[in-house]
Parts: sequence; C-alpha cells; structure tokens
Amino acid sequence: MFDSLSDRLNAVFKKLKGHGKLSEKNIEEGLREVRMALLEADVHYKVVKKLVSDIKKRALGKEVMASLTPGQQVIKIVNEELTGLMGSHNEGLNTTGTKPVSIMLVGLQGSGKTTTAGKLAFFLRAKGNKPYLVPVDVYRPAAIDQLKKLGAQLSVPVFPSDANMDPVRICLDAVKAAQKEGCDTLILDTAGRLHVDEKLMAELCNIKDSVKPSDILLVADAMTGQDAVNIAGSFDDALDIGGIILSKIDGDARGGAALSIKAVTGKPVKFVGTGEKSGDLELFHPERMSSRILGMGDVLTMIEKAESLVDEKKAVELEKKLRKNQFTLEDFRDQMAQIRKMGSLKDLIGMIPGMGKVKQLKNLSVDEKELIRIESIINSMTPQERRHHNIINGSRRKRIAKGSGNSVQDVNRLMKNYAQVLKMLKKINKGGMRGLGRGMLPF
Repeated sequence: MFDSLSDRLNAVFKKLKGHGKLSEKNIEEGLREVRMALLEADVHYKVVKKLVSDIKKRALGKEVMASLTPGQQVIKIVNEELTGLMGSHNEGLNTTGTKPVSIMLVGLQGSGKTTTAGKLAFFLRAKGNKPYLVPVDVYRPAAIDQLKKLGAQLSVPVFPSDANMDPVRICLDAVKAAQKEGCDTLILDTAGRLHVDEKLMAELCNIKDSVKPSDILLVADAMTGQDAVNIAGSFDDALDIGGIILSKIDGDARGGAALSIKAVTGKPVKFVGTGEKSGDLELFHPERMSSRILGMGDVLTMIEKAESLVDEKKAVELEKKLRKNQFTLEDFRDQMAQIRKMGSLKDLIGMIPGMGKVKQLKNLSVDEKELIRIESIINSMTPQERRHHNIINGSRRKRIAKGSGNSVQDVNRLMKNYAQVLKMLKKINKGGMRGLGRGMLPF
C-alpha cells in the first residue's frame, strides 16, 4: 500500500532538498507534483485541494523560507498535515458501558465483515478481553457457519444462531448468553447490505436501538477507493457510526480511502486489515502511516508486533545463547518462525527508517515457500544434528534432503547461510555492531 505515492513524494522531496534555498517557484512546482501524486493515489479531490493549500500556506512562511534546511522543513510540514488529515492519533474502540458491551460490524456484502469479526475477537483476546462472536447474518447461512468455524479455530465462544431466527432477537438473546459465558464484549456480525436498501438499513437501526452498542464500525474494502468513502458517508447518515475498519488494505496499491475517509466523513479509521491471518488486524495510527508514506519507517508498529509474538522467557534464553555463541539450528528455525508470524519480510523492511528507499531492498521479493523449505530441512534433522551442526557430513545431508523432500543443494545452501549467521554473531560479540563487515548478512 502507498508504494506509488511514496515513490512520487520522495522524488519531489529529493528535488526540494537539492536546493540550498527554496524560492516560491520551487515550492509551487513541488506542490504541483504533490497534488498530482495524491490525485493519482485516488485521494478525494476536495481533500487534496485543502491539503495542498494548507501545506503551501505553511511552506511559504518563515519556518521554511528562513530555515537552514528548507527541504527538511517542507517534509516536516507535509508529515504533520498528512497526519492531521487522517486524524492525528488512533481513537481506539469505544467499550464504555455496562458489561457485556456490544460492537456492531456493518458494511456491504463482500467487504470482509465475517473475517474481520474473527480478527477483532483475536485482537480483543490478546488485550485481555473475553469476546463473544454473534452471527447475525440470517440471509447468508454460510456466514453463520463461517463465523462458527472461525470461533472454533480461535477458541472463542459463538452464539448458536440459525437462519430462521430474527436478527434483533439474536442480538438480545446473545447478550444474555454472553453473560452466562462470562464474556465482556459481543462482536455482532450483521448481514452485508447495500446502503440504498431501506429495509435492511432499517433492520440495522432496530438492532442499534435494541442492543445499544458501545461502538458501530463500518467494515469497508480499501480496494474500492473513493466508493469506500461514499459508502462510509451513507452508513454514517443512517447509523452514526463510531469509526471504520479498512479491510484488504494489503491489496490496495493506492491508499486513497485511508487518506480521505476522516476528512470527508469526520469519522476515524480505527483498524486496518493487513492480511488473511487472524492476527492481521492493526490499530490505525495516522502519525505512523504518514511516516511510512514519507519513507520514514514505522519502528513502533514493528516493536509492538514483536512484543505481541515473542515469548519473553525464550527471548532471554536466546540472548544468553547468542552471547555464548551457542546459536543452534533449532534456534535458527525458531527465529524464522517468529519472523513469519510478524508478516512479510518486505513489509518489515518498510518499517525500518530509510530502508524503504534502498533500491535493492525495496524491490526485494521474498519467497515465503523458501522459509517453509528451510524449516522442513531443519525438522528432518535429528535433535543431535540440530544442536551440533558440525557432525552433518555428506551422507547425513543426503538423508536430510530425502527426508524433507528437498535436494542436497538446498541442504548445502541452508548450511552455508547458517555458517554465515554464526560468523556474523561472533563478530558482533567480539566488537559490537562495529564488528560487522560488509556483505556479512546471509541474503
């Protein structure tokens, strides 16, 4: 997401930073390109007009014209204005009220509501809540079955709805059932509907009046661009929604919806769906998103991802092993599994400041199957081989290759990469980060 916009904006900033002093003409030329980049990213034209006007007003002021680093000041202004455009900060879920509270998910058919309901349950449980999934889509029986299946996979209780039940009755009965289950948060997965369908929109209003949810979230498909903005406006008029979850944001190359919704509707984007896994739902932080668009990285999100997935006790044990140069193939395998849980390597690299601009890394395409292949090779080794790699001779390599369904060349490549990692760790232990030489990383 935002790759094209990020490239265009960074090209503009590179030109501006090339001038020792900026003139009004330099700034206007740069902002003309910024305007075109935003429009091509499918940002609402009224939003673009106001944003560029606000940036220009500040860029032509004293903070830029009198600055010793005018190019950097322009980037700072763009960063602040973009952040403000998206809402300045994450507003989070509204879960105030008598427990159990209800969170109502609404949206069009195919926007990803049911999958998002499962992701939201996963998110809440990780925060210490006890979620309760409620299938309210009686018009699509497969939606009920899908949510029950997701609940079983996540070990989250699901209300036993069926297609013959009244949606309002389901929600009211689910509140009582959640109390008995000891759950504190209901997630109501309502039926997908067109915002022009008066009958079904009236049903949503009845559910809202009966259950009085603490938050109503519109699940909008990010790939629909400006349509997502228009849909958000229509649902807000009918229900006074509390915010938006942008689903399928990983498939949206432009990102216009994320940049436009708050400015057009006044309602914040609270979450973004970043993939297909249960953990691929992130809080939307405008300041971090702006930083990523401008190529400044997003270290905080990367740290939060790591903290949510890393076992602290195992991390301490690993640190001791690294200090003693006792990093085994088992540790190598476990660390790769942790990285895979955090998402694609390309996305992680984009969160590191400056790395998104490095051409070789930017176009990096990591084959996830390669990571799976490496795990299968290590799993085919005996415990002794995994802990003492030096005993793996030619005949053992043949056996490992055959057992994992790979070639001997694949095993040799893994062993070479592992040897490079060990060499790199020894250098770090010997001389700190200064001990790292060029070309030491095993990729």
